[in-house]
Amino acid sequence: MKKVILCFVLSMFLFDHSHATDNVINAKGTQLSSDSSHQNVKLKRKVAIARFSNETQSGVSFLTNNSGDRIGKQASDILSARLTDTGYFLMFERIDGDKISSEQMLSSLKESGVSVDYLIVGSVSEFGRSTESDTGVFSRSKVQKAYAKVNVRLIEVSTGRIIHSEEGAGEALTETKKTMGVGSSAGFDQSLTDKAISAAISKLTSNLVENMTSKPWRSYLLAEQDGSYILAGGDSQGLRAGLSLRVFSNGVTIKNPQSGAMITLPGKEVASISILTTFGEDEFNEISYAQVTEGKIGDDLTKYYIVK
Repeated sequence: MKKVILCFVLSMFLFDHSHATDNVINAKGTQLSSDSSHQNVKLKRKVAIARFSNETQSGVSFLTNNSGDRIGKQASDILSARLTDTGYFLMFERIDGDKISSEQMLSSLKESGVSVDYLIVGSVSEFGRSTESDTGVFSRSKVQKAYAKVNVRLIEVSTGRIIHSEEGAGEALTETKKTMGVGSSAGFDQSLTDKAISAAISKLTSNLVENMTSKPWRSYLLAEQDGSYILAGGDSQGLRAGLSLRVFSNGVTIKNPQSGAMITLPGKEVASISILTTFGEDEFNEISYAQVTEGKIGDDLTKYYIVK
């Protein structure tokens, strides 16, 4: 009996010890998995949206609501909110609505000192409202409709090229009905304007997001200090201590004789860096400190760029 009890106690001890060991291994595995997911974090791109222009055949006054707010402004505000909600972008204030060409927009960005990755230029190309009534012997119905069509162009600021353009259309309606004098009634429904524009923007948001996140996140080296490197970007863009980034030397820029456009060839990877800490009050002046973990960076920091 003593031998049986001893064997039982010994087996329980070995089971607990094995279970504890598994917990430690699992804990380490979870931590490693967490680190791995940390490295796969999507860093936020900087995006500016220009105020949408009025390209409809109607007069400007037609695209103004009772408070004097133009539909173009509503469109840009709705798109900005949608892109912000994805968590992939830092949105900046609209540029002057009078500067509607891509060249003027890029010039305005440089003059204001705002550094963004993408610029979205948009227009409300179609907009309309209608009210339809149907009166029967015992019933009466009223349908209010709003229709909008929105066009956007996505400009890559570093090259000034339009890399994507898209069109989206949407419709919204509200209906009231009375039967023998009983039922609901409604006046002019201003919310249909927002709903129609929102529906139009919904049709193109997904492709916009895909195009802006398909390329690697990019930043630049600003300075070297006591063996550490300072780069643009910080906490608001998703940079965290321990995050690894790759450093490339600038590729050669050549002219394409077929199109006349200047093309910058891909650079060569020269080093890897790891984020030490981030610093800055907001997205306008955030920086990060990093150390080289592999490779070498030369003295002229303008010859390099960073990707994730």
